[in-house]
Amino acid sequence: MTTVRTDQVTIDDGVMDLHLWVPDPKPGPGLLLIQEIFGVGAYVRAVAERLADAGYTVGAPDVFWRFAPGWDAGHDQEGLAASMAQVANLDPRKAIGDCAAALDHLDTVVGRGRSGVIGFCLGGTLGFGVAIVSDPSVCVSYYGSGVPDMIDRLDQVSCPTLFHFGNTDSYIPGEGVDRVAEAIGERDDVVLNVEHAGHAFDNHESEMFYDEAAARAAWAKTMAFLAEHLPTG
Repeated sequence: MTTVRTDQVTIDDGVMDLHLWVPDPKPGPGLLLIQEIFGVGAYVRAVAERLADAGYTVGAPDVFWRFAPGWDAGHDQEGLAASMAQVANLDPRKAIGDCAAALDHLDTVVGRGRSGVIGFCLGGTLGFGVAIVSDPSVCVSYYGSGVPDMIDRLDQVSCPTLFHFGNTDSYIPGEGVDRVAEAIGERDDVVLNVEHAGHAFDNHESEMFYDEAAARAAWAKTMAFLAEHLPTG
């Protein structure tokens, strides 16, 4: 059984919604789930339910709260175009700070140590940003297009980190993934997984992007990584 609710997180310039999935009867370890550009819609909520079913307490912040609160776009070409227009309004520095504040709030909900972070697409970039500035317990970043340009800050990340990319991703050139691999080097707490797929391959709501085989393979690796570094038991 999972309780679903929405908390408010106070930021310096306003209040942001944090959607929560809390397993009953006792909250599991916390995972901050950071949205794609489409918002906290059907896909993100389904991922949250998957994680809650595995025993995690999940918090999904409304990243667009300053300019498009409650944004929930379709996962088609029209929704993609509209969401890309919304992303142009996003201040990445503020968004990372918002997510870090949400991570702190999630810790208070869970009450059992530092929470981790997992993000997809835009959230993959912001999740890595949170790992840089806020020391979560673990970071899982799916195809964050901004990650290669931030990878020079990897030494500022102290938590175990798993990066997922697709090798035919038109939004993230292979050269960028190569830079991530080079930066990781011999670090044994950072893992790079590259699936034979394009961008957003986990998004089952999108016929444009979804790749079932890649999604299943990457999800299995994600759950194994979380079981090792943020176990629910």
